[in-house]
Amino acid sequence: MVVVVDYGMGNIRSVSKAFEACGAEVKVSSDPKDLEAAERIVLPGVGAFGDCMDNLQNVRLLEVLREEVVTKKKPYFGICLGMQILAKTGEEKGHHHGLGWLPGRTIGFSFNGSAPLKVPHIGWNNIEIVRDSPLWKGLGSKLDFYFVHSFHLVTEEASAVAATCEYGICFNAAVQKDNIFATQFHPEKSQECGLKIIRNFMVWKP
Repeated sequence: MVVVVDYGMGNIRSVSKAFEACGAEVKVSSDPKDLEAAERIVLPGVGAFGDCMDNLQNVRLLEVLREEVVTKKKPYFGICLGMQILAKTGEEKGHHHGLGWLPGRTIGFSFNGSAPLKVPHIGWNNIEIVRDSPLWKGLGSKLDFYFVHSFHLVTEEASAVAATCEYGICFNAAVQKDNIFATQFHPEKSQECGLKIIRNFMVWKP
């Protein structure tokens, strides 16, 4: 069973429907017992870093997530905000503590003298795979994915970066560390390429 974590933020329905379309048995839940019973955990989200962490705390899921993902090593798929909160800290609307599963921080776009682009970054963009992973299996040469975000994760752990993307700057589009995989883009909105990653996640044995 795949549990899509419901903490009151984000595109829960579209994510769960995408996983169901790929043949997964899906349960949308904020119940710690469901996370304990899950074989795989998906944490999507759209919104502010601090609000996300507060909501996870309010539904008492922070410790459960750490136990099930970090200790028990269940496969984890973070989407958009679910990738950003992997960092130790986030700088959206103040300074906030994240899950801390990756060293680094989540920051806003800064174009440093180049012509500023519109923020948020919305729409289709090409990614560059920089690390081999079973999650990329079967993807062709056309690697376009759908993004909606104003912030991005910066990590000192270079080996965890699985893909990058260009939008005025080069930013991390996907990360993988042990049983943890996350994308800044939205696989559920990325048509066949996104569904292929979801299918790969369903059979992934980290």
